[in-house]
Amino acid sequence: MQNILITGGSGLIGKRITALLEAKGKTVAWLSRSQQSQKSFLWDVEKGKIDPEALEWADAVIHLAGAGVADKKWTDERKKLILESRTKSTQLLHQAIEQATMKPDTFISASAIGYYGFDTGTNLMEESSPAGHDFLADVVIQWEAEVKKIESLHLRTVMLRIGIVLDKEGGALGEMLKPPVAAPLGKGDQWMSWIHIEDLANMFVFALEKTTLQGIFNAVSPNPATNYRLTHEAARAKGKPFIGIGVPGFVLNLILGEMSQMVTGGNRVSSQKIQKAGFDFEFPILIPALKDIFNG
Repeated sequence: MQNILITGGSGLIGKRITALLEAKGKTVAWLSRSQQSQKSFLWDVEKGKIDPEALEWADAVIHLAGAGVADKKWTDERKKLILESRTKSTQLLHQAIEQATMKPDTFISASAIGYYGFDTGTNLMEESSPAGHDFLADVVIQWEAEVKKIESLHLRTVMLRIGIVLDKEGGALGEMLKPPVAAPLGKGDQWMSWIHIEDLANMFVFALEKTTLQGIFNAVSPNPATNYRLTHEAARAKGKPFIGIGVPGFVLNLILGEMSQMVTGGNRVSSQKIQKAGFDFEFPILIPALKDIFNG
């Protein structure tokens, strides 16, 4: 029986991964600031504290922890939290793994397609494509650098650069369909590299179980869509009115500030590397993915 330790386990993705792993007979525990109904070990990233038993217990770690990027307006304080919740949590895990006498053999970390920059136009971004030069790209660069330090401890390390996660319970779809009438953002021609939450959770399990897998992989569906199309199809799948006139960029900037660049820009990202490694998508096409989410 394999013991899997998950950070950020109580989030949407973490809960889904937990359910999949437990269905496969694996024992799952969460690293948490408080005791959970789920088996858990305590840690406190701000205080730099972690239960040393956690890493002695774990055969593998799935690292999902990090403050939500789109949850609140980007004040200087919020930006600091977005960065440090990722870098400091990874540093704490590195320290605990280094000190453990029985170390996990696998470390799988979330990352983000924000690495490529806010707006890469129509270019197809691959894992080897250059990093962007904005706030989110800088966050991902620093985050991945900390994960690479864990790799140097001779653990098999996988990083999944996650795109826009489609799920009924929240995330991007919840925000897009919150207004009474759905509408594209900005011009609407910006690319959105999306992934169904089920495929994302399955990809983490795939990365765990395929012991030859190592390195960085884009966690996006094979068929990105424009903001216009994604919004239109999501509204249709939910039975919500759609208006084809985009919310102007200056309005989004007034409401969201710097964060507006994240929604008016876009990325067209390739999933070819993970597919070549043997991963099969259950929902590679947008309309069936949305139908499953809203009617499944």
